[in-house]
Amino acid sequence: MNDPGLCKPNLSRLAEHLRQVTGERNFQTSPSSLIRTQSYLQEELESYGFEIHREPFFFSGQTFSNLVARFAFDPNRPRLLVGAHFDSVSGSPGADDNASGVAAFLETARLYAQGRTRESAVEFVAFNLEEYGMIGSQAYAQKLKKEKIPLSGMLSLEMVGYTSKEKGSQKMPFFLKPFYPNTGDFVGLVANSASTGFLKQVEKIFRSVEALPAETLVLPANGWIFPGARLSDHSPFWDQGYPALLVTDTSFFRNPHYHLETDTIETLDLEFLVKVTEAVARTSVEFGHF
Repeated sequence: MNDPGLCKPNLSRLAEHLRQVTGERNFQTSPSSLIRTQSYLQEELESYGFEIHREPFFFSGQTFSNLVARFAFDPNRPRLLVGAHFDSVSGSPGADDNASGVAAFLETARLYAQGRTRESAVEFVAFNLEEYGMIGSQAYAQKLKKEKIPLSGMLSLEMVGYTSKEKGSQKMPFFLKPFYPNTGDFVGLVANSASTGFLKQVEKIFRSVEALPAETLVLPANGWIFPGARLSDHSPFWDQGYPALLVTDTSFFRNPHYHLETDTIETLDLEFLVKVTEAVARTSVEFGHF
């Protein structure tokens, strides 16, 4: 594995990304904020040296875009895709959902760019309109499949900043309760059956981060047995046959502020966010530098 010292996140940078992104970001009720957030992401990624592409798609009679950041690489070589959505639901500042994922995404991109070799194979994609049914990620996954672009895997960073040390704080469906902790202080890695091999590789990297508890879940039938586990940008990649993982604090199974006006920065565990970011950064370096 590459030098873990290259993958140490900067807490103040993560906190600043949270500050910049947190606030309602919704195309119907706060379109200017959504546009501003996308511009902030583009400026940050450009400052790290990435080539930036806006990938358009259509929804509700309008044109939107995902933001794709990459360095030049062989398009026929499998790439790792790291993604996070930057929109929010109406009425919520969306600190955990999903400013936390965006902060981890940006800091991972910076660390990756800082340590990259001449060649690289990681693509960072900021998805739009996840809250309307993964519209942006559906469009992009379909585009990659149509163009026969190979992926070594995809990571969806979805709510990665909330923990609780209270016993009983972690909720799970009844059929999973016996197999998982009931204290909400771990990061979850969720795969479909076809992503099991990718999951094993990523799990090993995540467990190399000190004091980061990680739990895994593999779902048959592309996750339809547990529809709540499909509610992020990994599921369109499952549907196109790509290996993909949901990286999450388990969302509404733990965070009582989900989709509410109380989803604020003050409720987040920034030390946990640092550890998750380090794990994602290590994964990007391990898969993307060759």
